[in-house]
Amino acid sequence: MFSGIVQTVGRVVAINPTSSGVRLQIDLGGWPLRPRPGDSVCVSGVCLTLAAPVGPGGLLEFDVIPETLGRTSLGGLIPGAGVNLEPSLTAADSMDGHTVQGHVEGVGRVVGVATEGEWRVRIEPPSELMPCIIPKGSVAVDGVSLTVASVDPGAGWFEVALIPTTLERTTMRELRTGSRVNIETDILARTVLHVMRNYANLLR
Repeated sequence: MFSGIVQTVGRVVAINPTSSGVRLQIDLGGWPLRPRPGDSVCVSGVCLTLAAPVGPGGLLEFDVIPETLGRTSLGGLIPGAGVNLEPSLTAADSMDGHTVQGHVEGVGRVVGVATEGEWRVRIEPPSELMPCIIPKGSVAVDGVSLTVASVDPGAGWFEVALIPTTLERTTMRELRTGSRVNIETDILARTVLHVMRNYANLLR
């Protein structure tokens, strides 16, 4: 489990084909954390398992299977691309964001970026995710815990307002119209919606 509080931005070094997908290599840069093989790391919103010991200079390696490549934006990464990184939480960690599983539900498309005054990004998610995106609710965009600033269910978009700290410490500043982003809606909203859709008759 994660909180959506990004710890650092890594850079893709290589994406090498394997028999079961690709081996993704990411440069940690100056991040001091050294996870162990088998540990979970959130990579731009996607929970991945570290496949090998951290390499010289801080190199992370992950095996990414076709299912993940097809359902997230990781399949479109190129060397040099920035990715948001967060280690999994421990029981002693502060929960500063919201509950993020690292289970991306769909890939959204940025349809507008406003940088004058307040920095706002408008995103068009897959239509099936819209019922779980509510005003002032939580949403993870590329692994970043954000508050929904506004939403238009009819038009099928929502907006997030970004503070300077988020722009400085994540890849959000790099988003442009047309950018693809990983979306994970709030687990609480998803749970309520699922129960009401499938078991409402049992609650009467």
